[in-house]
Amino acid sequence: MNNLYCLLIGILITLMTTFNGILSENIGNYTSTVIVHLVGLLSTIFVMLFSKRKIIFNKNIPLYLYSAGAIGVLTVLFNNISFNAVGISLTLSLGLLGQSLTSMIIDHYGLLGMKINKFNKKKILGFALMTIGIIIMTIY
Repeated sequence: MNNLYCLLIGILITLMTTFNGILSENIGNYTSTVIVHLVGLLSTIFVMLFSKRKIIFNKNIPLYLYSAGAIGVLTVLFNNISFNAVGISLTLSLGLLGQSLTSMIIDHYGLLGMKINKFNKKKILGFALMTIGIIIMTIY
């Protein structure tokens, strides 16, 4: 079931990036980023009210964990800029490569409190194929 959720996430990210990019073409990068996050906030409030959940702040966790919202804003903004310059396929392909490389580093060293999952040489082929594919997409 989790694999299905991951596939759904990929579909939703593609749709979100496309909608955000088209919105930013029509009203600008910064305005669209504000609108996207306001709609996200209102949607979250609606879901929380519907499910009767409360906002809980945990003072015992590191403050930097709350920075994910700022990272989300930058992600939407940079996706919008990239979408308008190189299109959806290359934006998502390069983003996926960046996610893969960053997650590999986090896993290998156990950064940010994650369990250590050492990099094995078998993964090099996958990264090489992704990189070659992105190079081909960039050229053509």
